[in-house]
Amino acid sequence: MEPHYKKIYVEWWRIRRSTIYGIVAFLVVSLLIGLGSWWAIRNNWFAPESVSTLPKDAARILSFEGDVRITRAATRETVVVTKETFIAAGDTIQTQADGKAIVQMVDGSVLTVRPNSTLIIKDNSSIFGGANVRVSLDDGQLNVRTDQQPADAENVVEMLDSQTEVKPQTDASFNADAQTKGGEIRITRGSVDTTVGGTKTTLNENEFASVNNGRITSKEKLLLAPRPVQPGDGAQLVDNTGSGVSVSFSWQDDSTLPVASYYVQVSRSPIFAADAILVDRGSLTTREFRLAGLGPGTYYWRVKSTSRSGQTSDWNPHFKFSVVRRGSSPAIGVDAWGVERVGGNVYLISGRTQPGLLVRSQGNQIFAGPDGAFRLQISTPLSEVAVEFSDDSGNRAGFVLSLRNSRVLRRF
Repeated sequence: MEPHYKKIYVEWWRIRRSTIYGIVAFLVVSLLIGLGSWWAIRNNWFAPESVSTLPKDAARILSFEGDVRITRAATRETVVVTKETFIAAGDTIQTQADGKAIVQMVDGSVLTVRPNSTLIIKDNSSIFGGANVRVSLDDGQLNVRTDQQPADAENVVEMLDSQTEVKPQTDASFNADAQTKGGEIRITRGSVDTTVGGTKTTLNENEFASVNNGRITSKEKLLLAPRPVQPGDGAQLVDNTGSGVSVSFSWQDDSTLPVASYYVQVSRSPIFAADAILVDRGSLTTREFRLAGLGPGTYYWRVKSTSRSGQTSDWNPHFKFSVVRRGSSPAIGVDAWGVERVGGNVYLISGRTQPGLLVRSQGNQIFAGPDGAFRLQISTPLSEVAVEFSDDSGNRAGFVLSLRNSRVLRRF
């Protein structure tokens, strides 16, 4: 009897080469999609944007620095701004000595409320394609920038006894002094119509006017801010002796108006806080100033001028310089980095470094605590930011930090 064996028959399918290529391509694409999704999640690409529910026709604070407060007209409650928020008609914005706020109105105009200022939102409404914006500057400084406004838009700034209609494509600056009851209007682009006591006056590009006692007391060409020369922005001066350096400050005039005097300030703070100002010198008749014995550290300086007619220019954008001691360069380390998004373009940066170091970024600064911990608020639309650390000896270290994942991208 012959043995029986089980037989297995395999039927081979004939597969086209294009089918194999298609399967391989599908697997490669799937792998790439998976890796891309993992990388995007790791870098917070899918983190939800902060969405603020704004009431109809409300203005909103695009960014802020320092101490900014809003007094609600409806409740009389005063809130400290800690995130992107809205401002309704009747609300009051108050900035303290270190505060600044940038506000967008319903007509697309942007208002910059400077430190130590009080601004009331009178109207911010839109109807039938037009827009009505009206604000009242009680004290301090306000910058208004308009671009192409909607049809039938009206943008008005009240200051003291004046009402100024800001035209499209205009940059205007308003200064009000609540104590002296005096005001100033500067136009660097475009034009405005100012009405005081029933009389309308048009101010055009590069013109200045002062408002006193219910009338315009002067109208003339705008006095430009002086242009700093030395020390240059970002300059580094070396203290070779250990007893401080002598710094020569100099500047130039780009204005054609005759200048009577200059005013110079040198500070340890970029916001020129009162307790950080080292030099506060006015009535200078030359375009230079000398300061001796300046020790290691980081400093800021600015200058403004007064014309013979009495007009005072704005401050120039401040310049920064540093004094370092030769041969002194201990390493500055930072760890435990953290980034918290407060809202909009506002972030809180935290970490740990040597106690007492000065931490600066985006014009804001803070000192590290006794344990080296720091927490600094900044405002930027970018995805990365530069953070600088320095001590009293002039030693410094800089880091470029990712705002997406709190990682240090590079040092400088």
